[in-house]
Amino acid sequence: MDTQSLQAFLAVTDCGSFSLAGDQLHLTQPAVSKRIATLEDQVGSRLFDRIGRRVTLTEAGALLLPRARQILLMVDDSRRALSNLAGDVAGSLTLATSHHVGLHRLPPLLKTFTHDHPAANLDLRFLDSEQAYQGVLDGALEIAVVTLAPVPDPQLMVVPVWIDRLRFVCGNDHPLAQHAKRHERLSMSALAAHPAVLPGPLTFTRGIVLETFSREELSVEVGLSTNYLETLKMMASIGLGWSVLPESMIDEDLHILPIDHRPIERPLGYLVHRNRTLSNATQAMIALLEAARTPEARQWAPPTAKT
Repeated sequence: MDTQSLQAFLAVTDCGSFSLAGDQLHLTQPAVSKRIATLEDQVGSRLFDRIGRRVTLTEAGALLLPRARQILLMVDDSRRALSNLAGDVAGSLTLATSHHVGLHRLPPLLKTFTHDHPAANLDLRFLDSEQAYQGVLDGALEIAVVTLAPVPDPQLMVVPVWIDRLRFVCGNDHPLAQHAKRHERLSMSALAAHPAVLPGPLTFTRGIVLETFSREELSVEVGLSTNYLETLKMMASIGLGWSVLPESMIDEDLHILPIDHRPIERPLGYLVHRNRTLSNATQAMIALLEAARTPEARQWAPPTAKT
């Protein structure tokens, strides 16, 4: 099996379309079809069912899929290992980051990296933290700098670099703002009596917030949600609900609520796959991230569940 046919197989699988796979690989649709036909001849089985415009894996295709990914990862890993022997920081560095981390934490490090290593090509991708995690696990991404999962996958090396302190906030006209103006302490139950605007249901940050309330045996009514913290800030500022935001984003449009609970903290940092050979470019980026680690991040440990 040649790597080009396997790449075409994965592209069709991921895109669900021969034409979209061609766009991704910069090939014509007939060229993609030819590579798939070659691969089917080599394995002696049909790999896709084509019903109308829909393309789905056959049983043989589903069996080949994880092996195809593993083969291509091993080929890429070998290429990186050989390239690293030269000691040059060059080639492509595929780095994924969330919008908040990419806008508020990474710029100084990226500026230093591009200045110190002009031969390296930075492929920066903005993804939700959860998507970036999966990309590193699947081998599609070499490194991600994102919000870290409360319980990371053991296949990943996960390193906190910064600790984001999150504060409970509301708009100036929200009923809860009166407590802030009078400097009255609010209980978690009083906060839970009002709807919230929070990140999406599957995000790490929302999980951290809801787990905080769960430890107090409280539930939260989420009126609206979005994965963009800047949008959450806007929704909270116009009174659509209380929210939880990093201290660095809070301004005069929001009131910090005096909650009778310690601030919520979430770790931000980098993750790589333990079994992957890292390129010299990735190792250079990790060196910058390690130098940027705060004392709080070096000592950080996740809160224990209430028993």
